Amino acid sequence: MAIRAEHEIHTRRKGRNVGVGLMLAAFVVLVLAITFAKVTSDDFEVPSTSELVN
Repeated sequence: MAIRAEHEIHTRRKGRNVGVGLMLAAFVVLVLAITFAKVTSDDFEVPSTSELVN
């Protein structure tokens, strides 16, 4: 079976997929960084169960 050249639409689709993947990875890193910053702050407290029930 002969190796065929990649069609132009596949090249554009691959570039778009890489872009979407990089944006998703950046969003995940941003969420993790915000979560880490909130958890490591001095005034962070885990709410007790008595505060949750009114």
